[in-house]
Amino acid sequence: MSTDGKQSTSFPPLPEALPVEVFDSHCHLDLLEIPVPRALAAAHAVGVRQLMTIGCDLKSSRWGAEAARDHGDVFAGVAIHPNETTGVRDDVLDDIAELAMLPQVRAIGETGLDYYRDWAGIEDQQRSFRAHINIAKSTGKALVIHDREAHDDVLRILEEEGAPEKVVFHCFSGDAAMARVCADRGYVMSFAGNVTFKNADDLREALKVAPLELLLVETDAPFLTPIPHRGKPNSSYLIPLTVRFMADVKSVDLAELCTAIADNGVRLFGPW
Repeated sequence: MSTDGKQSTSFPPLPEALPVEVFDSHCHLDLLEIPVPRALAAAHAVGVRQLMTIGCDLKSSRWGAEAARDHGDVFAGVAIHPNETTGVRDDVLDDIAELAMLPQVRAIGETGLDYYRDWAGIEDQQRSFRAHINIAKSTGKALVIHDREAHDDVLRILEEEGAPEKVVFHCFSGDAAMARVCADRGYVMSFAGNVTFKNADDLREALKVAPLELLLVETDAPFLTPIPHRGKPNSSYLIPLTVRFMADVKSVDLAELCTAIADNGVRLFGPW
């Protein structure tokens, strides 16, 4: 945040390009105050080839599906965010299931549980999460999970419902112990710009133990802008800052990490 408590409206400069192209596994293009072609052009300039725009309600899910239809380097995720699940109707979930069948929609998300905020009751959140798990299984598409202060219930419900073949913990928020559980179950962990924050020691310890074959990177743009640009709006072209930081934390070659991220993306979401 800026010193006056308001988010800066100016975008940071382009970082150094990556040696191997990766992709942004989770962003919200509908919330960026720039056109999609401009966001894509900036990302392409630094080695971020594709973007996954994620839905949080029916409107943004439809928007994302249309954006992915119109832009070849964009895929979409569709879902009702846990904070938006109060009184969610079956017909809305049916509409999400219908969108999920579109070829440009490659993920069911973001869904899950959020016990940090009280914007939706636990019962509504869990009902919606279970429905999204079953949509992911019926369509064969990756489940993208929002898990905030709800690790135990998220893991329990995945076990009770039977986890889909492809599960991604978006903006991974657990510690090393949680990362080991996810690794044992084959769940993919996606790290965002907050792994660079000074107070994120637990995230860095989790990153150290997360296997390369279960790693993704994301922006969650326009949120979670990595250091040194925290407080400014985020966009997919800032992925290189997070990837370089991740490589340092894991003590792995940057190109090796980029290659693993790219390969994991194809395995989870299919070829672009």
